[in-house]
Amino acid sequence: MKKKPLIGLTLDLENSKSYSKFPWYAIRQNYCTTISKMGGIPLPLVYDINSINTMIEKLDGFIITGGAFDINPSYFSEKKKFSTIITKDKRTDYEIKLCNKILENNLPLLGICGGQQLINVIYGGTLIQDIDKEIETKIKHEQTNPRNQTSHKVKIIKNTYLNNIISENIIKVNSAHHQAVKNIGLGLKINAKAEDDVIEGIEDPKLNFCIGLQWHPEFLIEESDKLIYKEFISKAKKNAAR
Repeated sequence: MKKKPLIGLTLDLENSKSYSKFPWYAIRQNYCTTISKMGGIPLPLVYDINSINTMIEKLDGFIITGGAFDINPSYFSEKKKFSTIITKDKRTDYEIKLCNKILENNLPLLGICGGQQLINVIYGGTLIQDIDKEIETKIKHEQTNPRNQTSHKVKIIKNTYLNNIISENIIKVNSAHHQAVKNIGLGLKINAKAEDDVIEGIEDPKLNFCIGLQWHPEFLIEESDKLIYKEFISKAKKNAAR
């Protein structure tokens, strides 16, 4: 029997009193169930910087999840421009250290929503701090309809790894963000854009699998979402067979 790949997923850290009076970790269920459906084993990761090297040795792929927060603009040499920016520096610091080790070891890495933005910042890129305040667009990137439905179209750029995975020029996606990639990081390539030119996907063509997506494919709404996860798990399986 082939070994199932172990997939690490980063967690959010909450201080609201809805679950506990004390700080608690959080992850949406479908981040984990989608990994299970596609043949992997999900393993949520706590913010233990001292265990990063062990995680790199033991796990076969990683997903940097999204969350209701923003990367502190100081990470890309800017100041906060708007009161809408909410940061979680402890999480960001952990994820940056984790991602640097993942990239150094060329392990499969999928950044979702804020995870894409984090990858771009690690590569030296910058972010649009608030889409509605900085660009003109008719697209509601914080969609009003449920997250398990699509809300706008995305153009897949030809001659990219993402295009090879999906084999489509236009797909439909859900959308739950108010920030986005601005200047792309050195070594990265844009693989998807919305109709208003907001960057929806990035990748490092030099690595086995390093892709960032602005939408949430873990909902598995479209066939394109399933194909992305299938490819990610396939790459992780090769590591599991080591």
